[in-house]
Amino acid sequence: MNTLQAIGFGIVGFAVIVVIGIVVMTRLGDSVATCTTGYIYNSTSRGCNEASNVSNTSVAGGDGFTTGNYLTTQLGSTGLSGWIPAVIAVAIGGLFLALFGGKKGY
Repeated sequence: MNTLQAIGFGIVGFAVIVVIGIVVMTRLGDSVATCTTGYIYNSTSRGCNEASNVSNTSVAGGDGFTTGNYLTTQLGSTGLSGWIPAVIAVAIGGLFLALFGGKKGY
């Protein structure tokens, strides 16, 4: 039971680190986003809105913004975090193999 508890704490710790990483990377990307002339960055929609007509939008750019979006995707469910179910299954399977496959004391 102690081993399952340790695995649970590890998974929760990993999830907290991923969430903090996603928030930090998103905020850093937002802070360096660039827009074309006449557009201003809108952090709510994460895009550029025309200053005179906010319904006209364009995609934000810049190396930092693009890299931040890419890293956020890699930390999210399509990247590193997507491996968590596999890690859980392998860990629990290993525990069962150790429990039933180990030598029994006499």
